[in-house]
Amino acid sequence: MLNTLPENLNPNVLVGYDKSDDAGVYLLNKDQALVSTADIITPPVDDPYLFGQIAAANSLSDIFAMGGTPISCLNIMGFPSDKLENKVFEEIIAGALRKIVESEAVLLGGHTTNEEEPKFGLAVTGLVNPKKIWRNIGAKPGDQLILTKPIGSGVLLNANKKKLISEKALNECIESLLELNKKAAEVLANFEIHAATDVTGFGLAGHAIEMISSSELSFHIEFDSIPILSEAKEMYKHGISTRANKNNRKLVENDWCFVNERDLIKEELMLDPQTNGGLLVAVPESKTESIINALHDVGLKHAAKIGHIGKFSKTKIHFI
Repeated sequence: MLNTLPENLNPNVLVGYDKSDDAGVYLLNKDQALVSTADIITPPVDDPYLFGQIAAANSLSDIFAMGGTPISCLNIMGFPSDKLENKVFEEIIAGALRKIVESEAVLLGGHTTNEEEPKFGLAVTGLVNPKKIWRNIGAKPGDQLILTKPIGSGVLLNANKKKLISEKALNECIESLLELNKKAAEVLANFEIHAATDVTGFGLAGHAIEMISSSELSFHIEFDSIPILSEAKEMYKHGISTRANKNNRKLVENDWCFVNERDLIKEELMLDPQTNGGLLVAVPESKTESIINALHDVGLKHAAKIGHIGKFSKTKIHFI
């Protein structure tokens, strides 16, 4: 659809809407560029304060995924004022502000519309060194793939609505949703990063495809190395899924293969839509162990090497 728009060229646009990157980038001067993004979600949990935190962390993530630092935020709110009390509105905003402050950005204001159901997110502006922008393209043969958070939050949140997961599993999931990608980005900024993205609504497979969609590369992903949230696999075994899984499958079904026999549970986990998922980065093999250790040192215990990158061979993603 974006291809139908008239050209909107400007030499200061370093990353625009014609790309599938996580945010746009506009050059200010030789040392600074603006990073801009916006995101909005419906409530994944009933608690409005938690919803505000999760939605804000999800919006802020795109700035971190570009190697940037968030500086200012605007609320984007859809709120059914005739159905919910003002206290719910206030708690959503308070939750968001908590994450904005944690990210060291500021809240400048925002805009609210009357909607049938609550929706919330942020428009975020950040700063990045134009020489150190992380793109979701640029991976090289021999690079190693690192994922900083576990996957599986999509199916767990759906299962929670049906009261099918344990309190322990839910708490682990919520903890992951609330974790800003700030610490991961700060650690990774000390190393050479060839490509980066955050794993969100398209699932791990969908975002991996975006990283190599126009290149002659293949991702070789070791399924057993992927960190997975507790009980996520079990939920798919019980027939629980998400609405996004079917659409995500259409995005990747012609570009992936499982080296061993087909496993539908594993496939569903690769399609599971994440909210505020981890960073997926391609890094030089020689730095992989140091990066993993540094991520663990700041408390990101689930960060793991999940595969490597080779030249294209038959299909884009090989699950080993």
